[in-house]
Amino acid sequence: MKIAVLKETMKNETRVAATPDTVKKYVAMGADVAVEAGAGDHSFISDQLFEDAGAKIVKTAAATCKNADIVLKVQRPDAGELGLMGRGSKLVSILSPYSDQDSLNKYAQAGVDAFAMDFMPRITRAQSMDVLSSQSNLAGYKAVIDAAAHYGRAMPMMMTAAGTIAPAKVLVMGAGVAGLQAIATARRLGAVVSATDVRYAAKEQVESLGASFVVVDEEAMKEAETSGGYAKEMSDDFKKRQAEFIANHIAKMDIVITTALIPGRPAPELITDGMVRAMKPGSVIVDLAVEAGGNVAPSKVGETVMVDGVAVIGNTNVAGRLAADASSLYAKNLLNFLTPFVKEGALAIDWEDEVITGTALTRDGQIVHLNFAPKNDAPEVEIVE
Repeated sequence: MKIAVLKETMKNETRVAATPDTVKKYVAMGADVAVEAGAGDHSFISDQLFEDAGAKIVKTAAATCKNADIVLKVQRPDAGELGLMGRGSKLVSILSPYSDQDSLNKYAQAGVDAFAMDFMPRITRAQSMDVLSSQSNLAGYKAVIDAAAHYGRAMPMMMTAAGTIAPAKVLVMGAGVAGLQAIATARRLGAVVSATDVRYAAKEQVESLGASFVVVDEEAMKEAETSGGYAKEMSDDFKKRQAEFIANHIAKMDIVITTALIPGRPAPELITDGMVRAMKPGSVIVDLAVEAGGNVAPSKVGETVMVDGVAVIGNTNVAGRLAADASSLYAKNLLNFLTPFVKEGALAIDWEDEVITGTALTRDGQIVHLNFAPKNDAPEVEIVE
């Protein structure tokens, strides 16, 4: 069994799909590991470290992919990389198929069995394989660090002989993995933190981290929650009151971090242009959803926009800006995904396994994922963040 690790070609991608630690484990399973030269440079992993771990360093992507059974990447392959992969090889990567559904046809035509790590089912057994969680955790942390770097004041309360500095007020919108880490990080830096989420069940998690949960009507949210923990559609009156409440709350904040994403759809707009302009000059907003359309009306991909003295930060690949840690966690996610299907040094995929049915996009030249396969009266499977 040969495993190929390619150097990422996408602009600003700093991560790599393997580390010396995971290479050692693949080799111990009986695999031959080929790493393209320079693959770990941006993650501070030298070719020598990969070689010391048991990998073979190969000069070109073509030679790396030659006769590979498994190809590991961070981002989806471009046309040139896909053309290097042999029929029947397994591509394991973050493939983001909703944003490029035509790519599935290309994988099928190339005869490549593609597995989207960003489609990992949210089940207990797969937690150690969940790339969205591992990368979002780092993104939530980095969002607070980015905000603090742009904020022209101190984050914690400081009492000095010259006077007292008030702590920064931080609002985190969305209490998923990224949001909870942002809350924890802002609290560690000494800020006064509040948070909001469409799920009332998030209240306990938010408060356990020392933040306050802000909502206009707790009782209405409780009644709107189903027995399965999901939220029912809220009334127009509630939506109006909630929007007004959040707008007033945002105006008092020094830093706002937005994290709301909906798989397969544009990110919801949480903050309007008017809300931004109502904030104090010197305030900072970090839009972690900017690459999916953005939660903040004025945000722009890859830019920091100034709106009446308010900085709106739209950094891309936020987890990748912590390249070493992001690569370490991502590589372990891939290792944990593959390990159960390696038997005596060979890949033996159980195509009925829930982890496989959730991530497999193509197989034997066909699109097989229920969300994308040709409709045969089969129900669409919703991927829930």
